[in-house]
Amino acid sequence: MQFGIFSVSDVTTDPTTGRTPTEAERIKAMVTIALKAEEVGLDVFASGEHHNPPFVASSPTTMLGYIAARTERLVLSTATTLITTNDPVKIAEDFSMLQHLADGRVDLMMGRGNTGPVYPWFGQDIRQGIPLALENYNLVHRLWREDVVDWEGKFRTPLQGFTSTPRPLDGVPPFVWHGSIRSPEIAEQAAYYGDGFFHNNIFWPATHTKKLISLYRRRFEHYGHGKADQAVVGLGGQVFMRKNSQDAVREFRPYFDNAPVYGGGPSLEEFTRETPLTVGSPQEVIDRTLTFREMFGDYQRQLFLMDHAGLPLKTVLEQLDLLGEEVVPVLRKEFAAGRPAHVPDAPTHASMLAARRAAPGA
Repeated sequence: MQFGIFSVSDVTTDPTTGRTPTEAERIKAMVTIALKAEEVGLDVFASGEHHNPPFVASSPTTMLGYIAARTERLVLSTATTLITTNDPVKIAEDFSMLQHLADGRVDLMMGRGNTGPVYPWFGQDIRQGIPLALENYNLVHRLWREDVVDWEGKFRTPLQGFTSTPRPLDGVPPFVWHGSIRSPEIAEQAAYYGDGFFHNNIFWPATHTKKLISLYRRRFEHYGHGKADQAVVGLGGQVFMRKNSQDAVREFRPYFDNAPVYGGGPSLEEFTRETPLTVGSPQEVIDRTLTFREMFGDYQRQLFLMDHAGLPLKTVLEQLDLLGEEVVPVLRKEFAAGRPAHVPDAPTHASMLAARRAAPGA
């Protein structure tokens, strides 16, 4: 079981001080947060991809490459790589390059994003979002597995005798998670390829999340990749902690009420009741997170959103100390207890390379 954090890279005014960080400060804060994640024993740091204010993570591979040079163990991922508006050839090349730089500590999450205007900015039509996602990923998948590709599709110029460079490290492509919060077509796509499915369930009730994950598991088994409970599932979550739960609620409330992503909507109490957001003590975070397995089955990756809504860097680093020291060690032990032996861990470069070498005819 992997535990980590993801950042959406928002530049948001701190509602308690009125101070807004500069873009440079926010970018460097994300690097500091990633380094802290490794220091406290987390497994994964993932960056979102956005091309509009108030977000700054427009080039995740640039940031992750920089973090790779300053870390040794952390798996570097994306919380969305826009498969619809990025050129699939560039995705294949960028992440292969990052693989080499990070000695294989790389995977990525394909997604369509949640910002409609990004499509015309990159010459695409949002009405073609699903077909774009399906076609573009098919090309990425082939570019990583075929040395020479002849290809023709609907949304980009054809390729003739094309070789994507560099080739994937050790001939093993990065593991791919397909992220979606509402589209059964994307769950189906993940199942078809035998890839991972990530439901960033931070805005959704468990009943909705369960439907998509159950669909993905059934179709994973249908396509012959293993039993349904062997499908590779990741989940999102949001937490804010203090030793005393009342202190956590009091401190976090102004950030919640003014957050650009959900401020002005349901109350903090309603949101924590209906979604995975947990505001309270470390024990409350542990108890709430353990219910995810009860609802969705054994899964492989849990990522938490912690650096958003204008929270100052000092506070985020304090949150990471609590997560790494008091929460994750307990979650590791509890999630391991009773986990069936046939349920896989999250794939890594090392495990995929070992599986390839052990395959018949290798």
